[in-house]
Amino acid sequence: MCGGPAHAGPPPRTERRHVMPRPTLPSSHMDAEAAAWATVLVHRHLMHAIVRVPTGQWLVQHEPHGSVQLLEGPADVLDLAATIQRQLRTARPDSR
Repeated sequence: MCGGPAHAGPPPRTERRHVMPRPTLPSSHMDAEAAAWATVLVHRHLMHAIVRVPTGQWLVQHEPHGSVQLLEGPADVLDLAATIQRQLRTARPDSR
């Protein structure tokens, strides 16, 4: 036997509840994905409006007469889409 410490297997796994980091996409790919999700969210009436402005920011409105929220970039639109998906999945009793 070697003189090193004895290992009884991998360290215990700790329970973590966090979102996996999204792979970094080139800016044009992320813009295209955000635009696609914006279209889906509006067409499915999950959002009233999502509009990209020339600065690269996005204007988001949940309801027709609601306030307008400013998102800093396409990553924020993708985060919003993921949040809505999670809410929809947890709201359905047959989500598993």
